Amino acid sequence: MESTPAPVERLELQVGPHTYDALAAGPADGEPVLLLHGWPEFADSWSGVLPALGAAGYRAVAVDQRGYSPGARPPRIADYAVPELVADALAFAGSQGADRFHVVAHDWGGMVAWALAGAHPERLKSLTVLATPHPEALNRAAAGDPEQHHRLDYVRFFRQDGHAAEAALLADDAARLRAAYGGRVPAALVEANVRRLAEPGALTATLNWYRAPASVISVPAGRITVPTLFLWGSEDVALGRGAAEATGEWVDGPYTFEALEGVSHWLPEEVPDLVTPKILDHLGTYA
Repeated sequence: MESTPAPVERLELQVGPHTYDALAAGPADGEPVLLLHGWPEFADSWSGVLPALGAAGYRAVAVDQRGYSPGARPPRIADYAVPELVADALAFAGSQGADRFHVVAHDWGGMVAWALAGAHPERLKSLTVLATPHPEALNRAAAGDPEQHHRLDYVRFFRQDGHAAEAALLADDAARLRAAYGGRVPAALVEANVRRLAEPGALTATLNWYRAPASVISVPAGRITVPTLFLWGSEDVALGRGAAEATGEWVDGPYTFEALEGVSHWLPEEVPDLVTPKILDHLGTYA
């Protein structure tokens, strides 16, 4: 018997001087699950996943992260460094009274999640990453495989001085920003994302995630001892198979890797019905 999807609530989380918008589902005393989105996404990228997690009894919280929430847009590029993003994730969980919690993450959220799991394994019950290889696996792949190196050219463009990326992405009614989704994300969600990212300062704040690291993929993430599920789509245009398959070399704890054939980078939005049961099975194994 299928569970009835849980209703989704809107929350505001206060972390230091910043106010974060969030979505939540499930009982307040449920086992906590923190969901971290990527670029150019918001918490509602998890709309196909959250209700099922809540229905299963988890307290699932997805946050519009630093730069994405209007109340959390500090001005300096350094404010978007990975340690700051990891500290935010810990604070999000803490705001829900969670000493230990599950993390489910996609794209840039996955980078944060790898760094979080490497630095604070004692805080995590499990780790689920969609699309994003371990940063060291991606770093090695980019260094040794010209194809993977060039797949990351968009990151190099985002890191250029002078806000050229913002101008290019928003030109012609944000044609390049819309194209980033590759036709794999529901049109209504794309339009909502574009509208929010076109607000003054929003796109710059989100691109600062790419600009803060010292180099293209210099994300601090050590070896992973947390039970880990890694899901990757074979049609991912940015993150290739080599890095995906090499990710397991950096995971010392229980590890499951699944390549989803014919699926793109946008796993939470494109195939929520495919990834949600896999996420629930992983969470249930390490509850």
